[in-house]
Amino acid sequence: MSTPRNPVVVIPARMASMRLPNKPLADICGEPMIVQVWRRAMEAEIGPVLVACAEQEIVDVIEAAGGIAVLTDPDLPSGSDRVHQALQTFDPDGTYDAVVNVQGDLPTISPDDIRAVFEPLNDPMVDIATLAAEIKREEERHNPNVVKAVVAFNGQRVARALYFTRATAPFGDGPLYHHIGLYTYRRAALDRFVALPPAELEKRERLEQLRALENGMVIAVALVDGVPLGVDTPEDLERARLVLGA
Repeated sequence: MSTPRNPVVVIPARMASMRLPNKPLADICGEPMIVQVWRRAMEAEIGPVLVACAEQEIVDVIEAAGGIAVLTDPDLPSGSDRVHQALQTFDPDGTYDAVVNVQGDLPTISPDDIRAVFEPLNDPMVDIATLAAEIKREEERHNPNVVKAVVAFNGQRVARALYFTRATAPFGDGPLYHHIGLYTYRRAALDRFVALPPAELEKRERLEQLRALENGMVIAVALVDGVPLGVDTPEDLERARLVLGA
């Protein structure tokens, strides 16, 4: 496999959210949150950006902002499935050879981080790439909501993922790494991934990326400097408004 030459960015979005209803449409500095995420992805200048929308309301705001939106089945089980379906609709002939999956609740994501998650696919052995940042706060080391990427960077900025876990791992002295849920897939890798059934460790840890590892796919992790603000609660939303309004 060669380095992908024609990538596309896809942002999955859906209205359902237990802690923050209608999250994609939440106002941040005069624009819906999903539009703010779309703007960060456009600023990365990787390739065309489309939003995979579970509902028509999201389509409407993206198109009003001048973006590309694809309506997907609202009953799809995951964001990866939504990305795949939107890409098949947008590009049925397979023109785009890689897809960058940017989560729809990261309105303050750095365009540099979006570019960083694409770079590990320069290695022809890598199927999927993702991001991690070193954990700095002690409480995050033991928080099961902070997913840890088990990676031996050995002074490098990119290394292969050995495992992902909600446990405090690895054991012993040394850094722990907070996994950041951005992904880049080779097109064929995404096709294979969504066709696979949920795997045993994936179900146990509730971590979709373990399906890829259990099936022998290679995931590379790029090390970045910090964790972007994910908006899951009203308090997160206020923080995002302060960041983008500064």
